[in-house]
Amino acid sequence: MRTITLIPGDGIGPEIISAALEVIKATGVQIEWEYQEAGLAAIEKFKDPLPKHVLESIQRNKIVLKGPLTTPVGSGFRSVNVAIRKEFDLYVNLRPVKSFQGIPSIWHDVDLIIFRENTEEFYSGIEHYIDSIKSAAEAIGIVTRFSSERISRYAFEYARTHKRKKVTIVHKANILKYTSGLFLEVGQQISKEYPDIETNDKIIDNFSMQLVMNPHQFDVVVTTNMFGDILSDLSAGLVGGLGMAPGANIGKEIAMFEAVHGSAPDIAGKNIANPSAIILASAMMLRHLGELDAAIRIEIAVAKTIAEGKKGTRDINPDNPITTDQMAEAIIKNM
Repeated sequence: MRTITLIPGDGIGPEIISAALEVIKATGVQIEWEYQEAGLAAIEKFKDPLPKHVLESIQRNKIVLKGPLTTPVGSGFRSVNVAIRKEFDLYVNLRPVKSFQGIPSIWHDVDLIIFRENTEEFYSGIEHYIDSIKSAAEAIGIVTRFSSERISRYAFEYARTHKRKKVTIVHKANILKYTSGLFLEVGQQISKEYPDIETNDKIIDNFSMQLVMNPHQFDVVVTTNMFGDILSDLSAGLVGGLGMAPGANIGKEIAMFEAVHGSAPDIAGKNIANPSAIILASAMMLRHLGELDAAIRIEIAVAKTIAEGKKGTRDINPDNPITTDQMAEAIIKNM
């Protein structure tokens, strides 16, 4: 039996995690969950949003399933998500963007993957005030050849393994000639090792416009940290929003799977949150563990449940919504 670190999270986190656990249990895959508290609950109990024993659990088990966590604004506490990524060098942020029949959205039949470099650039935490009265601040975005190469290679390997046809490198090398220029240069070099995969590149602003106008022209996208953060949420908006957006953070040894939406404290405890994102993230986790049959069953069941149009929470079925638990039950029945 596999032991996995489970971080329920804040706000709606415990509710949607509970739904996901029921769905995973229904697949028959045997997992022992090691519960850990992080975020607001950990601040209240341990005065630290990411206590040492949580890091030790992740290091020991190698796999994490995580609900949304809240980072208090302006409190001085570090972001738990960023801290975990840096601590375990989870350099790949993988965000699938897929249309679901039955979800009101701008586009249909969208199926693309965004790979975001997850450890460098402006999210690496190198920033400070430059004067004593805090009237000006500076952030330093570092891009290395090493990290650019490994995220690019991961994206191309994924494309080849999953029979994807094209990789688009997104950058701002026309202005950020050294940092973004390095990322583009490395991506183009790596692409030569994959002649079977079409490669192109787009400047971030043009790519954003093209993505909104016609997302079907893109397949696999690889980009830097901040651009990837923005583009992955923008892409989710094209297919119905973050309620359907799972994500993974992957390193050499450790991987963390999560719902990428927020903790939504305004609806916490009401049993009305959409559990689809964390359930789909669970399917990604099972794929990572080699449990392909279970993962496929979950993905098909989620798609079928939503397509039926009657068993959805209020964000996707506002006229006749059901609860978080009821949606999980419907997904299980469709498995």
